[in-house]
Amino acid sequence: MLTVAPEARLAPGPLFPQDLELGGRGTARSLRCRVLQSPLAGVSDRIFRGLVRRWAPDALLFTEMVNATSLELGHGRLKVEELAGEAGPIGVQLFDHRPDGMAEAARRAEASGAFLIDINMGCPVKKIARKGGGSGLIREPELAARIVATVAAAVSVPVTVKTRLGWCGAPDGADTTAEAVRWCRRLEEAGARMLTLHGRTREQGFKGQADWSAIAAVKQALRIPVIANGDIHGPDDALRCLQITGADGVMVGRGTMGHPWLVGQIDAALSGRPVPPAPGPRARLELAAEQLQALVASRGDHGLLIARKHMGWTCNGFAGAPKMRHALMRAPTPSEALELLMRAVEQLAPTPQRGPDDD
Repeated sequence: MLTVAPEARLAPGPLFPQDLELGGRGTARSLRCRVLQSPLAGVSDRIFRGLVRRWAPDALLFTEMVNATSLELGHGRLKVEELAGEAGPIGVQLFDHRPDGMAEAARRAEASGAFLIDINMGCPVKKIARKGGGSGLIREPELAARIVATVAAAVSVPVTVKTRLGWCGAPDGADTTAEAVRWCRRLEEAGARMLTLHGRTREQGFKGQADWSAIAAVKQALRIPVIANGDIHGPDDALRCLQITGADGVMVGRGTMGHPWLVGQIDAALSGRPVPPAPGPRARLELAAEQLQALVASRGDHGLLIARKHMGWTCNGFAGAPKMRHALMRAPTPSEALELLMRAVEQLAPTPQRGPDDD
């Protein structure tokens, strides 16, 4: 088991001198970066991934979660097919409750260039869990194992799973951690080659504190790599999480919304490199403008609707930011939103210094 000493934050050099190897029945995979960007519905599209990639060129990024049934019907294909033109490792995360449907979707994703196939068994959204997908599979361990085994047999790239500690707190005072270990062992035995574990139950959603000690117990019990997820919002959180869990890496999710540089900052900390500073207000505004223009070029006027949430997350940290966000959310056209951003950039531009010959 990988352990991180309490003084790791102060020690020079990388915490992970070796690449992370993912076995499989076919194509082996190696990860140079131990920080993963979580799939985020409505967020982690190709344009967002491109921004994350600037700070984290080697990180494993993910598509938005893909419904295997919708993929069969011809919906959501762009999420999978657009991988071919991207650099760096990108995983495709699938969800569904049908083993054969998941296998066919996995074959499509592999043909499009997926670095690996990740099965979502942790999404807490009711409409997904109620249909037996996402965290709903935690309550059907036999079906969950069959899905993993069927998908693993269908593709040559590694098959991984992202899940949670359980459906809810264990009944009758039983040990929730022990339940989590049993659940995760089942996934490993079914053929999962890596496990990303969110330190909360489905019942918790994103409330309360992630239980990193439970992740540590799972890591000790499994032979495959375990990635810790939950409450990691910066390099210090990541280092502390690794101290407690002994995990093989970390996955960050909501903390990257409006902060696409976060994955790169954490990677630098784990690799023993200087942590790059977060962009200042002017750079954030320019980033928001760039993302807006890219989304509109890709999605037309609908791109403005998508960009609004990104602009709301990114445009902060300067005087007048709340007023700025308020105006951006109400800008009726992309051109008006862009004008607001560029005007703010100009206002934040440094004042030219007057020289002796300027009079």
